[in-house]
Amino acid sequence: GTTVMRMAAFDADDASTDNALLRYNILRQTPTKPSPNMFYIDPEKGDIVTVVSPALLDRETMESPKYELVIEAKDMGGMDVGLTGTATATILIDDKNDHAPEFTKKEFQATVKEGVTGVIVNLTVGDRDDPATGAWRAVYSIINGNPGQSFEIHTNPQTNEGMLSVVKPLDYEISAFHTLLIKVENEDPLIPDIAYGPSSTATVQITVEDVNEGPVFHPNPMAVTKQENIPVGSVVLTVNATDPDTLQHQTIRYSVYKDPAGWLEINPTNGTVGTTAVLDRESPFVHNNVYTALFLAIDSGNPPATGTGTLHITLEDVNDNVPSLYPTLAKVCDDAKDLRVVVLGASDKDLHPNTDPFKFELSKQSGPEKLWRINRLNNTHAQVILLQNLKKANYNIPISVTDSGKPPLTNTTELRLQVCTCKKSKMDCSAADALHISLTLILLPLLSLFCKSF
Repeated sequence: GTTVMRMAAFDADDASTDNALLRYNILRQTPTKPSPNMFYIDPEKGDIVTVVSPALLDRETMESPKYELVIEAKDMGGMDVGLTGTATATILIDDKNDHAPEFTKKEFQATVKEGVTGVIVNLTVGDRDDPATGAWRAVYSIINGNPGQSFEIHTNPQTNEGMLSVVKPLDYEISAFHTLLIKVENEDPLIPDIAYGPSSTATVQITVEDVNEGPVFHPNPMAVTKQENIPVGSVVLTVNATDPDTLQHQTIRYSVYKDPAGWLEINPTNGTVGTTAVLDRESPFVHNNVYTALFLAIDSGNPPATGTGTLHITLEDVNDNVPSLYPTLAKVCDDAKDLRVVVLGASDKDLHPNTDPFKFELSKQSGPEKLWRINRLNNTHAQVILLQNLKKANYNIPISVTDSGKPPLTNTTELRLQVCTCKKSKMDCSAADALHISLTLILLPLLSLFCKSF
């Protein structure tokens, strides 16, 4: 009794006469199964309606979901003398979601190695609905056994299978077995008188295989603070690594992996890290006062597994660098009016408070006359001033610079002063007289002076 469609015919004769009075009739139905009379047409209105029970209109049991009806329209009220016309009505039996998806078996098995991610098993289902529709396409969900969200399941769009994946690596030592309960539904809702049954759920038994995992350092990275220049053989720290494979009872040995400056060693049994050379904060291997080394922890598995630990050593500064002076060469005209010869600067590789303010001093000048003096300008600079014009010659002026460390360090540097002939804005130093030393370098005893070699 469900109206499927309406046929409409047109007759050009006078509509007020029987010549245009039309009646409709079904001449032929193709195919003829499951019944040769699946449909009826209202002779006057042209409405095509179903005349069989809904059970016979089941798309999944039909040979073909398409029916073709040849419809005749006859004038003269359908009398034999009437003229006729025909048309074909095509009726497609559309799918409804009247079959719930069902797993092909109640229990699936999967095996996965610990620490591995990816698809571990494909779950198969059957569904009698049309594969081209949402009534067939499956939607899977994990409804039990996944509290840590280690598993996910997605639908393969080509096969409709459920692809179960590990998305968070599993740990054999925590759990060697997992049991998941999976439910499958369709994209489209089921029709009201159909429900999901027990076959729409399945269990997946997952076995986790043990893998030899590398030892883990605690903490990682490791951090210590030490003064630079501590004695060779000093203990830096003792590292600690544990083996995640608690059921295998393995032993761990330690070794140095990366030690850029070659300063460290490690006891292979107990993990004690010691120095084999002097730690130097000013080394090019130290960045922002931090020296970084890497160590390995190797277990006794077959094959052995390795873990890597990072050590950051923050080096505290010690006053172990003498200040340096710059420049060490100056030139002046023998008739110069401005006797301020040069501004000297001092620098120190150490950190405050082991650097500036610096103390600048001239060593004792020989002879009855003093020829120059040095004036401090600021914490890092001083100025050499001539007290009179000098003869053309080369002079060596010993200058001592002392830093502010405790104890302070002093460095004496000779400033070479060239007195030249200047004519027409040109300085001629090539014909300088023989070296004239007006100052004699006097080495003053420096107590507790630590000189560093590079």
